[in-house]
Amino acid sequence: LYFSAQEGILIFYHIKDLQYEIKICADISQPISSLIFSPDYTSLLLVTDQGTVYSYRPAHSGEAVKLLDTSSSCFLAAGFLTPGNNYCVSVTISGEVQIWSLEDGTFLSKLNLGIEVHV
Repeated sequence: LYFSAQEGILIFYHIKDLQYEIKICADISQPISSLIFSPDYTSLLLVTDQGTVYSYRPAHSGEAVKLLDTSSSCFLAAGFLTPGNNYCVSVTISGEVQIWSLEDGTFLSKLNLGIEVHV
């Protein structure tokens, strides 16, 4: 079970039978607004409401890596663009949908919906 604390800490609870173990996986020092697993569960996106997206790979147990920083106060959400785990899609409140490479955070494309978006 993965969850985030208010302070931007990613925590893992390993639960087996009646026993559990707590592990702090990453500290990104920004409040995490959502956690999204890739379709094959190899990567976890940590999304902040400030527009920063981090990647965490549970099997590698390393630090969270900053993928992109939209630096947008109107950033709303992000997720994997399937199939595969190579691209991320983000959306702003103003209705701009953006496509990013997850390998290096490169901005690839955008589409303006022309409407305000709400989750």
